[in-house]
Amino acid sequence: MDNTVLKKKLSTFKSAKGSLTGVSNEVLWELLHAWENWPSTTKEFYQSIGMTKQQAARILGKAKKLSREGGFPADEFKEIKLDGIIPSTGLAPCSGIELSWEQGKVIRFPQVEQLVDFLKKVA
Repeated sequence: MDNTVLKKKLSTFKSAKGSLTGVSNEVLWELLHAWENWPSTTKEFYQSIGMTKQQAARILGKAKKLSREGGFPADEFKEIKLDGIIPSTGLAPCSGIELSWEQGKVIRFPQVEQLVDFLKKVA
């Protein structure tokens, strides 16, 4: 999101004295997301959204607290379910368990039972 749009959204929550009150969770999420992806200095970020350091620190603190408590939707994380175990090929990473063995050897086990059997035999 462009910071000028975020600045306009934040300005709708400014009181007559210039303090931010009643900022919606949606705008807090957008602010936190913009903050996390900002490539330059923090001072430039504050200026781009039209806030002072103290205002930004206060409102970013609220946004971080909401994020920790699960107040924002988890759009970026999606669970992937596999129907079965996919056999590992030489091109793809192992889909089971990899065991680092002596002299840099790697042994791959597509199933846990095979690893347990192997460990019983070498013990």
